[in-house]
Amino acid sequence: MSINHFLCLALSAAAISVSGCSNTTQQSSDTAQESEETVSQAPQFDADSAYQFTADQCNYGPRVPGTQAHAQCASMLTGRLRSWADSVIVQEAAVTTFDGKHLTAKNIIAQFNPEAEGRILLLAHWDCRPWADKDPDESRRNEPVMGANDAASGTAVLLEVARQLKSQPTSMGVDIVLVDVEDWGNENDDDSWALGTQYWAAHPHVTGYRPLYGILLDMVGARDARFGYEYHSMHFAPSVVQNVWKTAQEAGFGNYFGNHNSGGVTDDHVPINNAGIPCIDIIDMRDTGFFDGWHTTHDTMDCIDRNTLKAVGQTLLNVIYNN
Repeated sequence: MSINHFLCLALSAAAISVSGCSNTTQQSSDTAQESEETVSQAPQFDADSAYQFTADQCNYGPRVPGTQAHAQCASMLTGRLRSWADSVIVQEAAVTTFDGKHLTAKNIIAQFNPEAEGRILLLAHWDCRPWADKDPDESRRNEPVMGANDAASGTAVLLEVARQLKSQPTSMGVDIVLVDVEDWGNENDDDSWALGTQYWAAHPHVTGYRPLYGILLDMVGARDARFGYEYHSMHFAPSVVQNVWKTAQEAGFGNYFGNHNSGGVTDDHVPINNAGIPCIDIIDMRDTGFFDGWHTTHDTMDCIDRNTLKAVGQTLLNVIYNN
């Protein structure tokens, strides 16, 4: 994603009210106790497992669309999800990048409890940027990005969520969509990003697909991550933001999920919201922009912190099992 993706929007109270993220539901002590008991039924997210899933992707090298590493990683992701999910669909789409490359995007879709009417959509992109255009060393800016955080971390968290859903099924329907060709974009063209998601939003894996809501993960593994109220998430799905942040804070992850507005980012959740599915973005956005390794050759496993993976993954499981 480009610097234009990180729109430094001054979100005043008039534009988006922080109070819109506060918990307005009246809770008695009995209700609070019931909530705690329900959350306790969620399985424990294994951060070591998610860390290894992140490394497994990086071991192929940068997963740039059209490369051998990309093809090999697609096979690995598909195989693992097939061992856990009720069904897996690999959606292939012909896309054309802003610079005229013709690629085949592979969106990997795992369905859990596919007959359930109430469904939650979970997403992350799994492809890597072809160029480290923000690298401090100008001589390395044509090298591909490893994408340990900006790709592999979100995918790894969802793999571990999938593993837990297999071991402890839930009555809620869950769809995990690993989207492709997100990061082959131009800073001056918002439509050049999220090509796999744009295709999926127009051609969902189920006709008339309408989950309750969606949650996108992007850059969710770096140490000292800060997840704030992202602009488009608040515009399209403020109640989902409220629920997820409240769940995270009740689980003790308030140092990651803070009560602050962040900027707006043109990410995979935007075409999904435009398609009528309320979707939020859990994305690490800091006062100075994204994490230090963003779109550089330094986005490697050295960036990844198990504690951050745990905060995001456990929050997701608590949301799913307490929905």
